[in-house]
Amino acid sequence: MALDETGRISFNLLQHHHSKAQALLFYAFDVLVYRGRRLSEEPLEHRRQILTEVINDIKVAPIGLSESLSANTKELIRVAKEFGFEGIVAKRKDSVYESGKRSGSWVKYKVNRGQEFVVGGYTPGNPLDALIVGYYEGERLLYAAKVRNGFVSQLRREVAARLKGLETEHCPFANLPEKKRTQWALTKEEMKNCVWLKPELVAQIEFTEWTPDGHLRHSKFGGLRDDKEARDVMREIEG
Repeated sequence: MALDETGRISFNLLQHHHSKAQALLFYAFDVLVYRGRRLSEEPLEHRRQILTEVINDIKVAPIGLSESLSANTKELIRVAKEFGFEGIVAKRKDSVYESGKRSGSWVKYKVNRGQEFVVGGYTPGNPLDALIVGYYEGERLLYAAKVRNGFVSQLRREVAARLKGLETEHCPFANLPEKKRTQWALTKEEMKNCVWLKPELVAQIEFTEWTPDGHLRHSKFGGLRDDKEARDVMREIEG
């Protein structure tokens, strides 16, 4: 993760840490293989004990251990909001690591309104005006928003450079064009100005709320997410 001058996490600075971030830190929260032994079937509590020993042996400043907390839920939520965290993950101590599965053993509680979205196109500007983003529902990629806010000139250029080579003639969104014209919609006429992309990049997007017709209100670009696979991006249900 990257921290800004106030010590808060910033996805933007993660991509530009050489210029602005106070520090880059790597936090480990689980260990699945240790000295050739698979640990995914071991209880989380045991895996964490091993991980603690590994981190203590390394003793390198940028690498730390994410702490386990057992505080009051309301207090944890208050602190998460105060520091602008994405959310809280609660895990059963006896849970095993279930790759690619969602079970009741691990629960993600969203604090701030924001999640990752797939970048499926953009509208040209200087060099781009807005990203066109969406999420998967089964096999269908659904349009959610045109994201214009959250960019500065340098960031626009850097994001535009990442889009090169992904251009395609076909719109990847299954629910476009939209017939109802609103400030968030993309109509057939507006689509003529769009450049479509293969849905491979993932962006972190902040927003105030979902509109009744499935769009993001007051969306803002937070950064590209190289740690996320596009096909895993779905609309998240907030806690």
